[in-house]
Amino acid sequence: MTKKNVKQRMTLFINPSLAKQSKAQSLVEEISLTALVERALIAYLPKETVIKKIEIA
Repeated sequence: MTKKNVKQRMTLFINPSLAKQSKAQSLVEEISLTALVERALIAYLPKETVIKKIEIA
């Protein structure tokens, strides 16, 4: 299994109407809810996130 195919389980709390709309959209697009959320996050997030540790003197 390649690294790209590895999945991590997450528990999220979202507005019920948003959950309903996203489930409906995944049916319209004939993709899983997981795939729909992954596509949305990929479109929203920057290509790379850099987190720097700040040194406190």
